Amino acid sequence: MNKSAAEIVREYGPFPGVDQVGGVSFDGQHVWFASGGKLIALDPASGKMVRSIDVAAHAGTAFDGQHLFQLAEDRIQKIDPKTGQVLATIPAPGGGADSGLAWAEGSLWVGQYRARKIHQIDPETGATLRTIESNRFVTGVTWVDGELWHGTWEGDESELRRIDARTGEVLEKLEMPPGVNVSGLESDGGDQFFCGGGGSGKLRAVRRPRRVSAKGEGAEPSVNSSRK
Repeated sequence: MNKSAAEIVREYGPFPGVDQVGGVSFDGQHVWFASGGKLIALDPASGKMVRSIDVAAHAGTAFDGQHLFQLAEDRIQKIDPKTGQVLATIPAPGGGADSGLAWAEGSLWVGQYRARKIHQIDPETGATLRTIESNRFVTGVTWVDGELWHGTWEGDESELRRIDARTGEVLEKLEMPPGVNVSGLESDGGDQFFCGGGGSGKLRAVRRPRRVSAKGEGAEPSVNSSRK
């Protein structure tokens, strides 16, 4: 397992009127983050908030290329980002104890914080397709280039972890500085992660390590066989 200090390359916020940064997602242009009663879009180049959607936004956030998905207590909302309309809701697997949210291969991946689990679920029904066990509290979840990463926040310590999606084995750790915590987590699809900072009201960009070829480690699973 590789272990190193996380390299924070940029810090955003705190933002006016924002006390909490929870779930984080990226639509290719804007970073979306959950702030309790709003989903807020941030321009990562300028660091400015550009728009918001009034919707319950308590934890993880995801984007499937067309819609936003947002954890709100015991449910996951499917949202049209153009209109802000909630189009559908499904039950969250943790019944309100859920944390991170990510989209990959036609499925939603949901962190269950204190249960130390990541669930792959059907985005239409909420049915759990499979569960990955962790040994730390799970916050944000993201996929990038076939790698599954999740944030941890336990006590006053946080890490970004790359894990094997089949076994849950920890393959790599990026340790955040003391007192710098990770709520939401999202990749920009390249060399950066966006990390929600919880009650600090901040968002941070962390450099993703360059990958040495490691065939098969953490390869993203096919979920087609599990779906109708």
